[in-house]
Amino acid sequence: MFDTATYRRRRSALVKELATRGEERGLAVFIGNGESPMNYADNTYPFRQDSSFLYFFGIRKPGLAATIDLETGKATLYGDDLSMDDIVWTGPEPKVAELADGAGAEASRPRADLAAAAERSGRLLWLPPYRDETRRELAALAGVPIGEVDALSSTPLIRSALALREIKEEAEIAELEAAVATTVDMHRAAMAMARPGLRESDLAARVTEVAIADGGGLSFPVIATVRGATLHNHRHDGLLEAGQLFLLDAGAETPSGYAGDLTSTFPVSPAYDARQKAIYEIVLSMGRAAASRVKPGAPYAEAHDAAADAGVRGLSALGLMRGDPAEAVARGAHALFFPHGVGHMVGLDVHDMENYGERWVGYDGAARSDQFGRKSLRLAKPLRAGMVLTIEPGLYFIPELIAAWKAEGRFADFIDYKAAEAYVGFGGIRNEEDWLVTQTGGRRLGPDFDKSVAAIEAIRRKGGA
Repeated sequence: MFDTATYRRRRSALVKELATRGEERGLAVFIGNGESPMNYADNTYPFRQDSSFLYFFGIRKPGLAATIDLETGKATLYGDDLSMDDIVWTGPEPKVAELADGAGAEASRPRADLAAAAERSGRLLWLPPYRDETRRELAALAGVPIGEVDALSSTPLIRSALALREIKEEAEIAELEAAVATTVDMHRAAMAMARPGLRESDLAARVTEVAIADGGGLSFPVIATVRGATLHNHRHDGLLEAGQLFLLDAGAETPSGYAGDLTSTFPVSPAYDARQKAIYEIVLSMGRAAASRVKPGAPYAEAHDAAADAGVRGLSALGLMRGDPAEAVARGAHALFFPHGVGHMVGLDVHDMENYGERWVGYDGAARSDQFGRKSLRLAKPLRAGMVLTIEPGLYFIPELIAAWKAEGRFADFIDYKAAEAYVGFGGIRNEEDWLVTQTGGRRLGPDFDKSVAAIEAIRRKGGA
């Protein structure tokens, strides 16, 4: 939790932002997350507070809600103090009034009083919910059918909260640096440990240990796999074998909730083989090309296209593609090998503010492409100094996709399918870094983490390979 003044300042800024969008009365309602049972009420998943609630109030306790009165700027926290029966099991916790003081809220009330406050106001603004229990409560507070809650989310509130959250304060950047530092330790630990005969789950457990030992936890479920052609493979039941590539997409979350998000792809053997090295170095070149486009005012779509162009040029040099790279990218031929976007924003969420909707978060309300591959680009709009984002190019050889496109004859003028089929079984390579947009360009966050072939192989030879 930051200092009290931070949360007061953020709420005041939100009220001012809303006023510029014509919203000067009513209550902005923030429903904090509750405990979520795994299989019965007292056996819960690890608690994670709603990120918007964290940003504007900073309190990591379940069962809370808050409002901001847009006319007065007054913030009220709603919650219930622990009973003696609760304290026996959990130990003492701060009272709701104490939590309100820490967040700089002007008042605190029992949780049940929120309904009466909503009725008195008669006008509520809320952000898009992502949990059914939040959706149900908002429906009851607003007196609307539950099926209409999402559509009635306040666009001015979305845009106002986005305008604040997407520009990171210095204290937030420090948190993100810490998250990336722990994330680097996670990746180095996996590289040092990996060897033939281990299970994917062994490495997943190791990186989870590092994250928790640093006082926080995971920022998202770990991807730790020798089946890198599957973009989001959360299964950990495979065995590591010599000659394979291991793809690790994992990040740490700090105790305050800020996320790191890195991906590394390294050989299970002590060194990359010739084909692995060639593809890996193309992916690194794609990252450099994207990073060169990171600066204020530049649409992030340009970074995506730069990465795709570098990928086409590299694949063409290997005989996998041909033709004009710019035309190949414009038509989407590269997406056979690079079927996702080059990055997304990072902050209190690993996909920052994703519940606000990518229409605003990634596109400022502009239309999104429906082209395969490009439609998965989460961030395309012009960059602003203070944004934090990922650069995560990748090249993958997906057997089913190669077979389907070959059968259709799709982009046969750009793709050598015979050459592509020779890579079936290769897997995939992704490299991901977290970057801050500065006043003049971009800066990679976290400690130095050399991802060159020589550096990765040095770790592998020193480690368990």
